[in-house]
Amino acid sequence: MCTSAPPGNRFERRRAATRSALVSAARQILVETGDTGVSIQAVADRADVGFGSFSNHFESKAELFDAAVSQALEEFDQVIDERLRGTDDPAELVAAGFRLTARMADSHPDLMRILRYRGLAQIHSEKGVAPRARRDLERGTATGRFTVGDPAIALSALGGVLLSLVELRFSRPDLHGEEAAASLAEMALCMLGVPDAEAREIARCPLPSGVAD
Repeated sequence: MCTSAPPGNRFERRRAATRSALVSAARQILVETGDTGVSIQAVADRADVGFGSFSNHFESKAELFDAAVSQALEEFDQVIDERLRGTDDPAELVAAGFRLTARMADSHPDLMRILRYRGLAQIHSEKGVAPRARRDLERGTATGRFTVGDPAIALSALGGVLLSLVELRFSRPDLHGEEAAASLAEMALCMLGVPDAEAREIARCPLPSGVAD
């Protein structure tokens, strides 16, 4: 989870604790239902803070839920980044990202539920996993690994497929998650211009071990 240096005095620590409680409450709501239509009072009650405290930290519910989603996606990105540190091939990064995401439906279900409910709006965000995915696509395009005309359009396509995989993992738990992820990763690589046989091999090569197992 994202951490920062502790505030320097009691007032700042209390203020930080209140903000953290509100964000945590918003995350719980996103995990449970994905419904952001709850009242500010309901969020404050869940956070166990006073109603008036809300306006000291957020201008609107939308800002609060955006903060909760951003926090969750940054954690998601940290998990993926940690696993793939040292991997340079953009094609391997794309395929492994799909497969690790599928595994995280079991190892980090709360994060994946937030991605399931709110991920579509984050595909072109400047926070969380989107900048890393865009970087990998741009690098793959610049080096000729991928043959796509516009990385932004490719990012839309990849993001949609990835979110479909997350939805599949939750709505069809009877399916073999590993094979479903590998198959979608293979299709994604082919879409990016990787030759069929190579795409199939990359989508099924061993993954580095780590926290998403």
